[in-house]
Amino acid sequence: MNVSMFRNRPAFWMRTVLAAALILSLMAPAVQASAVSPAPASGQAKPLTTENAAAFLQQFFSLEEVKEQLTGAVIIVVKDGETVIEEGFGYADKAGKTAVDPDETVFRMASVSKTFTAVAAMQLAEQGKIDLKADFQTYTGPIEFENPFGVPVTVEHLLTHTTGFRIQDPQPEDINDNFEAMVPIEDYVLQHMPPVVREPGTSYMYDNFASLLLGLVVEKAGGEPYEDYMEKHVFAPLDMDKSGFLLEGKLKEDLATAYDATGKALDLYTVTPTVMPHGGMLSTADDIGKFMTAFLNGGAAGDNRILAESTVDAMEEYRSSIHPLLPNTTYGFEAPFQLPGAGSSSKIITKAGDLVGFSSYMFLIPEQKTGVFIGYNQQSVLRELFYPAFIQTFFPQYAAPAKLDAFQPLSAEALDAFTGYYADLRLKSLVSTVAVKEGALSISDALLGTRQLSQVDDNLFIDELTGKFTGFALAADGQGAYLKEPYLNPYGYGQKGPDGLGYADVTASHPYATPVMMLQSLGYLPNDAALSFQPEAGITRAEYVRLMLESSSIKESKTEKLAFPDLQGHPDAAYVQMAVQLGMVQGTAGGEFQPDRVISRQEAAVMVWRLLSAQYPDELFQNVKLAGSTDQWAVPAVKMAVALGLYGPDIKADANGAVDYKSREALSKKENAAILYALFTNPVDRIVAGLAEKTGEAGN
Repeated sequence: MNVSMFRNRPAFWMRTVLAAALILSLMAPAVQASAVSPAPASGQAKPLTTENAAAFLQQFFSLEEVKEQLTGAVIIVVKDGETVIEEGFGYADKAGKTAVDPDETVFRMASVSKTFTAVAAMQLAEQGKIDLKADFQTYTGPIEFENPFGVPVTVEHLLTHTTGFRIQDPQPEDINDNFEAMVPIEDYVLQHMPPVVREPGTSYMYDNFASLLLGLVVEKAGGEPYEDYMEKHVFAPLDMDKSGFLLEGKLKEDLATAYDATGKALDLYTVTPTVMPHGGMLSTADDIGKFMTAFLNGGAAGDNRILAESTVDAMEEYRSSIHPLLPNTTYGFEAPFQLPGAGSSSKIITKAGDLVGFSSYMFLIPEQKTGVFIGYNQQSVLRELFYPAFIQTFFPQYAAPAKLDAFQPLSAEALDAFTGYYADLRLKSLVSTVAVKEGALSISDALLGTRQLSQVDDNLFIDELTGKFTGFALAADGQGAYLKEPYLNPYGYGQKGPDGLGYADVTASHPYATPVMMLQSLGYLPNDAALSFQPEAGITRAEYVRLMLESSSIKESKTEKLAFPDLQGHPDAAYVQMAVQLGMVQGTAGGEFQPDRVISRQEAAVMVWRLLSAQYPDELFQNVKLAGSTDQWAVPAVKMAVALGLYGPDIKADANGAVDYKSREALSKKENAAILYALFTNPVDRIVAGLAEKTGEAGN
């Protein structure tokens, strides 16, 4: 199942590597669909009636750009205690031409499951069985993990994704076809418990493991298996008779077929643990509509009640934000997608979810007594197209430009406090570079390149390219500590690294100081100026592979059988094995890997090329001119590396535009730093798009 939940990431090398890591963030919401989406004009709101909703859906699903994202989808809209509209579009199963039925077709809810887990926890809090401010271990029992901060991880931290845990997402093997295995929640938790690496309560990072732990808290405090608790106390009172956490019976029989981004059907799969509180719920649109109706009715459904009205109010309140226009989470919900100029409305609460072949989005506007759910069975950006279109049509006031109070603009000197390298807390490979240029703040990343940030409030800036907001949080010393921006990951913060100090032999004036100091700031190289870097020394094949995978957030392989005999006992063997599994490494003619041999520049280029060639065909780089000597087997890879700028300042084009990549020479440590820097910062997709355009023009 080669499906990545991280679509539209900075460059395809990252997306490919992340895809190979497979389910690194299975239940994590994907980023916005389009790199740049202009702000639609706010117009006159249409009344949300059945007739208007039907016309809107008909028009929306008739759009060609929507059809491209669709296999099957279901929509339900509720308002004022009534269902406004409930419709299915496309196929639950293309091969059998089975149409989507909003009453019967079952979808994987993915992370929408988290909202229901939060509801269960809040029920138990109402009953005095859970104290939100208590250490979660009060309920789970002692669990061994590192927490050096002297601040406990509370149930509230689990609810708000502010635990400070090191990222611990589902593993690739957690999506599998072993339908006989039964893995309890507690067993999984004890096996995978992460350490605390940031003080609990100080930062926001979308946290799958936190919601898994919350499910364990529900199970222990509720006194019955999690899935039984959910059935008795959440689903049954709402008459949600086609919802559950076990893939069996009618839920399995009526489950929509999953499809990848190309529309190819995917095999049926199960998950580990067998019951996943953070992403394993199965349900129909009709059942989700029952939940939304009850929640918007203060927790009541007829004579039944799942929550007290005061608890519903508590779940609607945002608990943290980097700026009021960029809220994070409530108890069980998260902020909506940013709309240009408007930010993320704190009047709207949402929950998005992604699991292989399925996506979902639930958004509620409590003051309008309105709830909307969309679910679909193809990896696509359908919801990112749907949400702004719906809001602009029926509730344009939430997309209106934000009104901000007067503020004192910061001087260029003061803006320097925000500068540095910010690594995403979920994926360190997603890096934003913030700098001051010509007296103004700029931001750059490998998705959109460099653009200016214009200050609009004390710690809030608007991106000149996207029209969306970027916010900063300052540390106690007045320096930038975190940022939140809409593209690399709107569901978490980027953390600023310390200034890179350089080395005794790589000072600030060294030609390779920038890439070396960046890698120090991000933690990939020791940040000690007293040490020597030995920039001219060669880097070994194993070191190269390890740094490449480490810097793209890829963990070592867990496979015990190694592809090459000379990897036995080598400290980097598990990284090389993962590179084999990714298709990045193939070995040598003698059947060995030779991990301690210094890698040549062309060998290094070929390893990257193997990850990219499926997405970027060699024809795109056919006009790249090479000088010097390159072995024929490496020419396509070296041409790609030259085109994408994967080299340091020592490599320059001659008067004819030809580049000597010094292909047969050893790859030095300084040049490897430059390659990693380029992969972190060069907008590869945009570079390739430009090449494709030129190739097309040449062909015409």
